[in-house]
Amino acid sequence: MAETAPMVGVVIVNWNGRIHLERCLDAMACQIMCSFEVVVVDNGSADGSAEMVRQRFPHVRLLCQPRNLGFAEANNVGIRLLSNPFVATLNNDTEPRPDWLDQLTAPALVDERVGMVASKMLFAHRPGVINSAGIAMDRVGIAWDRLGGRPDRGAGPVEEVFGPCAGAALYRRSMLDEIGLFDQDFFAYLEDVDLAWRARLAGWKCLYAPTAVVSHVHSATGVEGSPFKSYQLGRNKLWTIAKNYPSPQLYLALPMIAAYDLAGVLYGIVARRDLAALRGRLAGLSGLPRQWRKRRGVQKLRRVTYSDLAKQMSPIATPFGVLARYRHLRLEEAC
Repeated sequence: MAETAPMVGVVIVNWNGRIHLERCLDAMACQIMCSFEVVVVDNGSADGSAEMVRQRFPHVRLLCQPRNLGFAEANNVGIRLLSNPFVATLNNDTEPRPDWLDQLTAPALVDERVGMVASKMLFAHRPGVINSAGIAMDRVGIAWDRLGGRPDRGAGPVEEVFGPCAGAALYRRSMLDEIGLFDQDFFAYLEDVDLAWRARLAGWKCLYAPTAVVSHVHSATGVEGSPFKSYQLGRNKLWTIAKNYPSPQLYLALPMIAAYDLAGVLYGIVARRDLAALRGRLAGLSGLPRQWRKRRGVQKLRRVTYSDLAKQMSPIATPFGVLARYRHLRLEEAC
């Protein structure tokens, strides 16, 4: 008789992050849950990461890629290898607490329509401050880390949120089979927002588990405020909205979406003195026809009304209010 797959398969993507990865795998070795397995997808690292995994963690399944596939596609490589009822994605620069997996899976076992569960991510250098408590989304399509920068008040209630940050998230296999995996065109950043949108449109729920806690070295791979990250965020934001924002509400909100996005580009040029955000938007516009074709498939899966979606969306903030959402990241960047 064939062995039953463990309940959870954990995918950790790594790119030249040996020091962080070793700490992450040490933490995973201390998990109190027994029914899980770990896959490390190494994106062509040149820092000895693969050798370290082979020597120190022989029980971990290692998939070495010849080049950097990006966060989205590398996670997909790991997910396709696994057959577990649940898949967890975990950043290599995190250290989960021993009961992380146990607490993360608990809410999903109560309700089969819960397709996603979000962790509480705390800043590694400021452990009393929340990095992310899931994805927040407003009605002009801006996504950010929910409760980011707030003090950690300890355990609170399990509650519904728009989606999970893929840096420490749980996904139900049957949901992924229905809506698909991460969009590899995104390479890195907002791929989890895109996936959350698709899941939400198809009627799946996401819960936040405040007792599923990980420590996170924020942007250890893609430096906060770097031209690379600004470019990726600018491009992928356009693609996320084009693929997922339902009509006719998309057309009604388009002037406001465009106004806020233009303000974001101008802020990048003035505050950071680089054109990465603008270049990202131009690349996004160039790739829009391909994403618009994908939109047809995404919208065919839609099972909910816009009013249902809007219950998990925040009101539109002022431009200064939008900036305030990221103030804590500027403090982290300064550290």
